[in-house]
This record gives sequence, C-alpha cells and structure tokens, in this order.
Amino acid sequence: MSAQGSTYPSLTKLLLFTLVGLSTLAVALWALVPAVKTHPAAVTLPAPTTTTTAPVPAAVPPLAVAPGHDPVVAAAGNIACGATNPVLRLRLTSASACAEARTADVIASMGVDAVLAVGDIQRGGRGAYDFAHVYDPTWGRFKAKTRPVPGHNEASPASGYFDYFGNLAGDPAHGYYSFDLGTWHLVALNSNCSGVGGCYSGSPQERWLRADLEHHGARCTLAYWNGPLYSSTRRDQGDYATQAFWSDLEAANADVVVGGDAGSYERFAPQTRDGEVDATNGIREFVVGTGGVGFAPFPSVAPHSEVRNDTAFGVLALTLHPDGYDWRFAPIAGASFTDSGHGRCH
Repeated sequence: MSAQGSTYPSLTKLLLFTLVGLSTLAVALWALVPAVKTHPAAVTLPAPTTTTTAPVPAAVPPLAVAPGHDPVVAAAGNIACGATNPVLRLRLTSASACAEARTADVIASMGVDAVLAVGDIQRGGRGAYDFAHVYDPTWGRFKAKTRPVPGHNEASPASGYFDYFGNLAGDPAHGYYSFDLGTWHLVALNSNCSGVGGCYSGSPQERWLRADLEHHGARCTLAYWNGPLYSSTRRDQGDYATQAFWSDLEAANADVVVGGDAGSYERFAPQTRDGEVDATNGIREFVVGTGGVGFAPFPSVAPHSEVRNDTAFGVLALTLHPDGYDWRFAPIAGASFTDSGHGRCH
C-alpha cells in the first residue's frame, strides 16, 4: 500500500504540471491570434490612389511680368532651315523657304514677354551645328524668353534640342512642363508620344497633365504642342494621338491650344475633343507652322476651320489678359495676310 500510495501523488503532480503547461501555451497562442488575424488585412489595404499623378518634370525658369502688365506671347513652329540648305548656303532670299531671320525680326518688333517655339524648331539633321549656325543667330536672340516643345525633328537626342535649350526645355526625359505667365497658366506638351511612354489616357504624360491642371486651377489656360489635333494641312486632318490631352484640357476649362507642325496658319472655332463646335466650353486651336522653313498646301478643309493661309510666314501674337486674350497673325515684311480677334476665358 505504501508503494501504491506514493504513486498517486506523482501522477497528480504530473497531471498538474501538464495542465499548467497547456494553459500557458494556450495563453501564448491566444496572444498571437490578433496579429495573425490582422496581418492579412494590413497587406491587402488598397494602395494610395495614383491615377492623376506621375513623375513631375523639372521646373523651367520663371518668366517675370511687370505688375499690371498683360504679357505678349509670340508663337510659331517649323522655324529654321538646315545650315546646308541651298537658300542659306547661297544667301538667297526666298518667298517660300528659310525665312527664320525675317520672322525673328517680327518678334523683335513686338516687345514680347515669351516666345513659344512650337516644335520642328531646327531642320537639317546636323544637331548642334545647325542650331549654332541657323537658329541661334535668328530666333536665338530670344532664347532666355523661349519655352520650346519638341517636334519630329527634335525626337532624337542627336537633334541637339536639349543640349541647346538646357533647362528652358524641361527635363530631357520628359520634354513637357508648365509655367505661369501673368495670370495665365501655360502647359508645354510633348507630342512625340512614343518617346515618352505614350499620350493616351493613363500614360505618364497624360496623368501628369491631369494632375497639373487640377493643382493650378487658373482661370485662363493655354496649352501647346507640335502635332495639332485639328488641321487641314495634315492628310488625316489631325494628330489623334493627342486627343486625351484635349479631353483633360476641356475638363479643366482651358481656353487656347497652339500647334506648330503644319507649314501653314489656321484658326479653328472653339471645339470639343470630338470635333463639335462649342462656343461656350470649347477650346480654340491655332496652327502656326509658319516660322520660316516652308509651306504645305491644304489638300482639304477640316470641319470648323475658320481662317487658313499657306503663303505668308509670320508668328501668332497673343496678348494674355486676366479674363481673355487678343490674337493677331503678324506676317513678315512684304506679306499682306493677317488675322486678328479676341476671345474670353471660360
């Protein structure tokens, strides 16, 4: 009995230790349950919304405007012939080619606050050599005031575009940027879409554009890029790759778009992105490919084209008022065509 009696306390102690151990383990496991339960939720929380944000291009130097002064802008694309063009090489004066020096004289006579070089700025294919020998002695007089956008001729790094303009052209990885001029907000866009990840809705440039317009919210907005959405000179009557730009600008109540690819001047009635006339909310487009290289004819007339000319070199002069704008096509000496008017901001 004594041996059997001594066994029961041992079993009791063992059972007691076992129960205590299991209780301790249960408490420890229960303490882990909230962490286990909440960990998946933490992982699956939605990421921050990035639909209207994109890498921000470097800012361009600001352009000063005197208080109370309504700034004047000169705009054109298709500007300078290549240095080896026979007209330049033989020092000829042509009515139909290589008028960059004469359009530069027009700008010099205007006292402008900014120059918008709207793409296809320097032809010739010799990069820095062409810029140094043709563009710089002519339009280069206004380099500090120039805010350019690239065209087809500036699509390659070998074009010398970013080397020549430096930070005036924004970040070379983007080629698009924005800035304020007086009370207006100006947006410079890159229509060389394949080189910057596209121009379609949701592309980096389009997302940046939406975010930029939402952030600034100016009453008056002007955007410019090389390949116009509407044009009578282009065989397809427009560069529809940039239609998403127009959608964003229309949603932000922008007022003016300037294009420069075509070798002509054209003014359109205010339109929507779908090409419908809308005098209240539509955006007016000017196509100003008359900077000096040459002309291109109008194979047909695009809908809602109000004024066209393919025989006069010159620049578009815009006076930017707090509530509207005046426009005037300023031709070179000896040319008679002109166009003028006034528009109000939305």
